Amino acid sequence: MDPMLIGIVAIGASGFAVGLAAIGPGIGQGFAAGKAVEALARQPELRSEIISTMLLGQAVAETTGIYGLVMSLILLGIAQNFL
Repeated sequence: MDPMLIGIVAIGASGFAVGLAAIGPGIGQGFAAGKAVEALARQPELRSEIISTMLLGQAVAETTGIYGLVMSLILLGIAQNFL
């Protein structure tokens, strides 16, 4: 198999993995931040609890994006074996 083709496929697959894995965290974090702002507007006295809960939720949502990055690095590593 042509090494150039393998490289192109590996880069495309890794980009697809990261792109697909970035959609979920982006939507989830935006939704969480919006709901946190709504909660702060209703109960400003609970500011610290709302913000800490929101940040914890966003950290958990971000792990999906990190898994996508790891998968893309694995795909690039597998492609290296074929060269």
